[in-house]
Amino acid sequence: MTGNTEMEDLVMMINKLQDAFATTSSSLNLQLPMIAVIGGQSAGKSSVLEAVAGRDFLPREYLEFSHLPDERFTDFAEVRKEIVAATDKEAADKAISSKPINLRLYSPHVLQLTLVDLPGMTKVPVGNQPENIEQLVRIISFTYYSCFRRYRFKYFAFF
Repeated sequence: MTGNTEMEDLVMMINKLQDAFATTSSSLNLQLPMIAVIGGQSAGKSSVLEAVAGRDFLPREYLEFSHLPDERFTDFAEVRKEIVAATDKEAADKAISSKPINLRLYSPHVLQLTLVDLPGMTKVPVGNQPENIEQLVRIISFTYYSCFRRYRFKYFAFF
């Protein structure tokens, strides 16, 4: 966004409005983009989300996990470690869970987006995954897909 100060100012203003409404009982009825990717295991879903965010996380940009609200992450390697740790805690040994791991990127340069990295499509259970793993992943994926259709979001990626 270098050189486009009007767009940078707009992004900062929208982010400030979102933060202000998040601390009150009022809601900002603003439908911002949500991007979810669905695809096979190791198909590059997480890489797509990283590319969409378009950032190497610098000290002025940080992430917070909802389950660790007072801890700021500025090193993306640490973010990855926490995602793995939270995943292992919720769904150890390659199991899956419909419970999301929520994290938020704070940056003055990008709009706040909801990024959803869904479990990879699979037919063969691994580790302690249940025999009906394919059906469970489809149910989780369909839940997000239905949300997109209901709220008429424009971007949904299948890989």
